[in-house]
Amino acid sequence: MKCNMCPRMCGIDRDENSGYCKMPWDFKVARAAPHFWEEPPISGTKGSGTVFFSGCNLGCAYCQNYSISHCGEGRIISEERLKEIFSSLISAGVHNINLVNPTHYALPLRKVLSEYKSSVPVVYNSSGYERTETLKSLEGLVDIYLPDLKYIDSEKSKRYSEAEDYFAFASEALIEMRRQCSENVYDEKGIMQKGMIVRHLILPKNTNQSIKVLQWIYDNLGSETAVSLMAQYTPYGKIEALPELQRKITQREYEKVIAFAENLGFKNIFTQEPTAANEDFIPDFDLTGV
Repeated sequence: MKCNMCPRMCGIDRDENSGYCKMPWDFKVARAAPHFWEEPPISGTKGSGTVFFSGCNLGCAYCQNYSISHCGEGRIISEERLKEIFSSLISAGVHNINLVNPTHYALPLRKVLSEYKSSVPVVYNSSGYERTETLKSLEGLVDIYLPDLKYIDSEKSKRYSEAEDYFAFASEALIEMRRQCSENVYDEKGIMQKGMIVRHLILPKNTNQSIKVLQWIYDNLGSETAVSLMAQYTPYGKIEALPELQRKITQREYEKVIAFAENLGFKNIFTQEPTAANEDFIPDFDLTGV
């Protein structure tokens, strides 16, 4: 079967050849474990049950998960093993099953989620570079969307992520995610059960891009939309040809973006401490839990 589930639309049979994501049809996973560094309504006190998929349909030069997104480290597992991993995480007490970078496995995941019927919310944690047709096929199977909105300008998305058309697809994808999960719902302890949080990683010397992102979210998704403004950028990956990305963001850059979000009138803003910009927070992709 030809794979056209993401905006790359490679049109190849992943059992025989590699498309942009470099992954086979079978699931390839690098880590599955409780994670405590997501937004508070996601991680809570018991952790988010993260399942990190190998490969990626974006080509972010600065990716902190470079070893799995670009280099493809991980282990191929069956559908049944993936279900066992979900059950193991739930037994450990996690608040949700968090599918990290699931885009290029969206349709195989649809089958698994249709059969598995998770007892905790399912989080779809993606770059935002999605086809709405694929997202529509997941309706009713995803409880929480946790997408990035990385860039507005095509010059930036091409330079940093090899995707000139990123915003064209991501903007439509986020509108579809919001349609499916139109209201944020929390339990009595403040743990999200349904809804959407839009993440934005602030890059050095790119605060104007961040301001454009926030303005678009406000204009198109509304002031009630939860936004997560991430200060965790750490120089990493293959950024030798990108001199502007060879430092962390400054406190002044971060405060400028936060102030703009507050002045726009967003009612739910998640922020980070500067100490989040540290390689120590990058998980070990050592096949834990796989």
